[in-house]
Amino acid sequence: MTTSLVCASHSPLLYCYAKQPTDWDLMQKAYADRVEAVKTFDPELVIAFGSDHFNGFFLKLMPAFCIGIKATAAEDIGGFAGKLNVPSATAIEVINHLRRNDIDPAASIDMTIDHAFSQTIHTMCGDLQSKSVIPVFINCIAEPYVPFRRSRLMGEAIGKFIKTTKKRVLLLASGGLSHHPTRYYPEINDGPEEVTAWQKSGGDDAASLTQEEWIQRLETMHHEGAEMIAKGERTAKDMRLNKEADMRFIETLTKFELDDFDTWDQTKLIEEAGIGSMELHTWIAAAAAHKAAGGDKPKLDFYSVAPEIGIAAGIVHGD
Repeated sequence: MTTSLVCASHSPLLYCYAKQPTDWDLMQKAYADRVEAVKTFDPELVIAFGSDHFNGFFLKLMPAFCIGIKATAAEDIGGFAGKLNVPSATAIEVINHLRRNDIDPAASIDMTIDHAFSQTIHTMCGDLQSKSVIPVFINCIAEPYVPFRRSRLMGEAIGKFIKTTKKRVLLLASGGLSHHPTRYYPEINDGPEEVTAWQKSGGDDAASLTQEEWIQRLETMHHEGAEMIAKGERTAKDMRLNKEADMRFIETLTKFELDDFDTWDQTKLIEEAGIGSMELHTWIAAAAAHKAAGGDKPKLDFYSVAPEIGIAAGIVHGD
């Protein structure tokens, strides 16, 4: 048994920016270096931690955690559509192991994921099918939020499961760092009626957008947003890009002082670093799994405040 850890930012604007980020070449090299490292590691199993942007999970039933026994990626902007190659029997073993160890994830035999998973899986593995992938969803976009402690404990339990296997396991976390994409995904009841109805019902409410309308809305708005950023109409401050908050998080993560996240004030973090900072649940869970499985401390590969793509972008890895 051995694990490799990759935590990487995602953004639809990586694929539709109107102005290239200042550190674009360095960012692409950092991603490419990780891709080569994943190829060399050649994982037999990928456990992918991700969130959702109201494409597969809705407020009518929003689990804290959900593990996919089967999963399909939606064709949203920045994402890659298609079925994941989920080893269903192993996914069920993970679920049963977690439940025996006081973590109670939901289970889905028909999970829909979006770019919060598919972008990073596709980038690091080359596609959605060539590697066996178990998707682990964490609610990172809607209150009530999951405490960081719960994500850490879930990760630790997954790491203990990995120790019972003889496989090379890639722990893949997607999301973060600081960003605040409420222009696209408004807080509940802050958007138009049809958008709120979609967020709550996923199309079941008669007032809701359809799935096609929701996807098209995001496509149009991200292209508009890219142009607004290029013109200076949306700034790093508007997007709550916050290097200080990000560095505080990265320092704690790379020191492997994961227990410290238990006491972090999530409301304050959102005020400082935006709603997108909640996606760092995935980094905490993946790092905790890596640590519990015996992995080394994570290292920072790349960081940049990149308003052109709507995020503060970062990549961390651990061997």
